[in-house]
Amino acid sequence: MTESRLGGHFTFPGTSLTVHRMGYGAMQLAGRGVWGPPRDVDEAVAVLREAVAAGVNHIDTSDYYGPHVTNQIIRQALHPYPKDLVIVTKLGAKRPPDRSWQKANSPEELASAVQDNLKNLGLDAMDVANYRAFGKGDAPAEGSIAEQVGALADLQRKGLIRHIGLSNVTAAQIAEAQTIAKIVCVQNFYNVANRDDDALVDDLARRGIPYVPFFPLGGFKPLQSSTLSSVAQRLEATPMQVALAWLLQRSPNILLIPGTKSVAHLRENLAAADLKLSPETVTELNGIAAAAVPSG
Repeated sequence: MTESRLGGHFTFPGTSLTVHRMGYGAMQLAGRGVWGPPRDVDEAVAVLREAVAAGVNHIDTSDYYGPHVTNQIIRQALHPYPKDLVIVTKLGAKRPPDRSWQKANSPEELASAVQDNLKNLGLDAMDVANYRAFGKGDAPAEGSIAEQVGALADLQRKGLIRHIGLSNVTAAQIAEAQTIAKIVCVQNFYNVANRDDDALVDDLARRGIPYVPFFPLGGFKPLQSSTLSSVAQRLEATPMQVALAWLLQRSPNILLIPGTKSVAHLRENLAAADLKLSPETVTELNGIAAAAVPSG
């Protein structure tokens, strides 16, 4: 697969970590509800190996997916890891036996989560660890994150994580975090229909910081839009390919991590980087957010 099909390169600021803009998100490798093992572990392994063979070198994961399951599958499929592979994890949550998603963001819980990630991935240090703040569903909520970022900075000084990122955060929280540690990426909810972070995307682009949209295809409620479908039909592509292509063209600092448990769907996602949208088509797609029903 050529570089152009993977959207080109981006380097995390102040680091030697350079990745293709089209990456892979591992959440769907766990079982139903992101709990337990998948129905077909061999297929999950095949997806990861196909992604890396195609040139993907940015994998997003978390040890609370499963829990532990997703990281264990990544290790089974890819360890020892290619030298250029960047694995990014998230910290700040836990999955108790009732399968809920609970906050786990004390310094002790964050340190324990890093150890779990390292053990299950078979690593000595994480390339990037994102603090995932709890907010209002998929939207961030204001409030200090100084204690949590300070805890990650301490783990960084100990050599357990190399770089620090943030997830589900506001501009004010990013500014606060940057007074404590260097922030190399931000991961928030964003896609063609959900564009509350437009100003933040542009601000981070000016500073050379990558913005990584989670749920780029809508997540648990896949994007549905007559405009998306119409454009896809016209371009002989799928609606999801159009949505991914729009993100790649939205800003050069956007890195994509669409997830799937299917090799065929993975290939479809990666091919979206080949799709070029005209300015007129981009304008048409920009209207989707304006027409979207507010989620609140």
